Amino acid sequence: MRKNCWNRSLPAAALLVAAGLAGCGYRMAGQASRLPGHVKVIAVLPFKNQTTWMRLEQRLTSAVMQEFIHRTRYQVTSAEAGADAVLTGTVLSATTAPVLFDPTTGRASAVQVTVVVGVELRDTKSKQALYTNANYIFREQYEISGDLDSFFEERSTALERLARDFGVTLVTAVLENF
Repeated sequence: MRKNCWNRSLPAAALLVAAGLAGCGYRMAGQASRLPGHVKVIAVLPFKNQTTWMRLEQRLTSAVMQEFIHRTRYQVTSAEAGADAVLTGTVLSATTAPVLFDPTTGRASAVQVTVVVGVELRDTKSKQALYTNANYIFREQYEISGDLDSFFEERSTALERLARDFGVTLVTAVLENF
């Protein structure tokens, strides 16, 4: 008895379609880079801090470096020597403002941190700015505890989240040239 040829060709057809789609050029969003092809090494110099918030610039610099390392093919360094592009940044301001209040005490129960940073990525060969944003604004909220010790722990955690978000957003903006 003759078998139905559709039963034998169906797996082959599915494989052919899958192979065809694999070559269509689709890729995950945020993985592309619009930086010049000669850029292989990016130096992320320590950010400057014009605020009174201690070590905020270190957190932001570290977060940007980590995001470049984890998400891109670029070699990342903290030294300008040998780099094809140099990223610099200055923390211009850091403020807090209450956003929620406890109805029984009238005290703030949540605070929003706003950080403004100026950043620039410059090509070391052409001296051309590849990316610049003089007024990059980031915000993060955190809850306030009545216990002073845990307040500082919460602020530290909020600043870590803010730094990570800053790193993700900045690297995306640099790569996609927004």
